[in-house]
Amino acid sequence: MITEYVTVWAGTAPGEGAVLMSAPNRPTSVAPMIVFSPAQCVGYIAFVLGVTAFLQRLDWKLKAFNASESVAYAVHFFLLGNPAASASSLIASVRSTLAIKLRSPVLAMLLILVTLGAGACVARSWTDWIPVIASCIATYAVFLMTGIQLRLAFLVCTLLWLVNNILSGSIGGTALETTIGLANGTTIIRLLRAPRLLPDGTRVGTT
Repeated sequence: MITEYVTVWAGTAPGEGAVLMSAPNRPTSVAPMIVFSPAQCVGYIAFVLGVTAFLQRLDWKLKAFNASESVAYAVHFFLLGNPAASASSLIASVRSTLAIKLRSPVLAMLLILVTLGAGACVARSWTDWIPVIASCIATYAVFLMTGIQLRLAFLVCTLLWLVNNILSGSIGGTALETTIGLANGTTIIRLLRAPRLLPDGTRVGTT
């Protein structure tokens, strides 16, 4: 009984984790095993890295922490049995690393095509395309956007990943995307309020 409970929660199919929570005949004594399972623990590591990333005001630091978070996410979703999200995360890590030094539209399109190709190979249902779409948007953003525009695009990606994580039964991932949304939104507000210099040298905005 306990083995079945943990296996279903681990995300053998999209949505099973959410269904499991309302099943009246499932034992509740295994909840600590679920919360501290290897898959979920890796998700907590991704949580810490992700929150740290979106608290950064410098783009290169944002991308560096985002690359580290994506590696943890790839392992996390692999253990949860979501290959589409795992593949998208792994490609995202490479993308964020390259984007620290490179800003190439050609490279962006190449990575988007690789992400779509990987999704076509491993996607098993329409829900598997949610993280793939999020990864494609993020790829365009990290190579071709900066500042507030970059973070707004990431905010859209956050909402897509949040849906994916709920369907996958990811505890840390759901907490991560919720917190990232708040942290990213806070950083966007800080950037909007930061003083800026106009071409004529006039300072506008408030701190």
